[in-house]
Amino acid sequence: MGIIEKMRLDGKVAYVTGGAGGIGKSIATALAEAGAKVAIVDLEGGKAQEVADEIAQATGSQTLAVQTDVTDADSVNQMIETIVQAFGRIDIAFNNAGITMNIPAEEMSPEDWHKVIDLDLNGVFLTSQAAGRVMLEQGNGSIINTASMSGSIVNVPQPQASYNAAKAGVKHLSKSLAVEWADRGVRVNTISPGYIGTDLIFEAEELQPLIKKWEEITPQGRLGKPEELQGIALYLASDASSFATGADFIIDGGYTAI
Repeated sequence: MGIIEKMRLDGKVAYVTGGAGGIGKSIATALAEAGAKVAIVDLEGGKAQEVADEIAQATGSQTLAVQTDVTDADSVNQMIETIVQAFGRIDIAFNNAGITMNIPAEEMSPEDWHKVIDLDLNGVFLTSQAAGRVMLEQGNGSIINTASMSGSIVNVPQPQASYNAAKAGVKHLSKSLAVEWADRGVRVNTISPGYIGTDLIFEAEELQPLIKKWEEITPQGRLGKPEELQGIALYLASDASSFATGADFIIDGGYTAI
């Protein structure tokens, strides 16, 4: 089988959390274009359904919308059950839902700390665990968790200790799961994006002064585009990456190289 054929996902089933926008929507679109059946998982069920319909119309792939709170174990388990009932299996889990809060550490409330950790780290564990159980029973599967370059470096100038800590945790959690499940057919890797210019970033008025700074610091001199993460996602989702597990793939325009 040639490399192009290995990158195809025909007959495979995927889900993407945080799939109703930004990076999640871009990855879900790529997976569908490669032939996968895709479940769009998001806290906002209406938006998830809109994106699922849009992707189905554009790609011809079967899609599903599942409203889910990834910080709630019962909601996550119900999401997994819904996808398996609809499509019969889960081959690819793209755990991507997350938030950032730019609050100085000395001013951050316990509630805000827990909100970030609960979604960005605990949510990744719950979804990885639930998907992993299905994949272990199948004897194969690929879990791709969205970490961040913030798990390797400390961003400036914005204060985001909770996000940085959560993303570092996602990286090491994923390595731990990869080692536990390596001999049972389940691969676990992370993608660590740099600054990606999603609609949410460009529409957030408070971030506009930071964008110029981010562009200046990044060696390529610009923010990345969501579609520039599609290639690495397809690689990790497909049989082309069959020997890759426990790895972190930084896509940041050279930010962490300096």
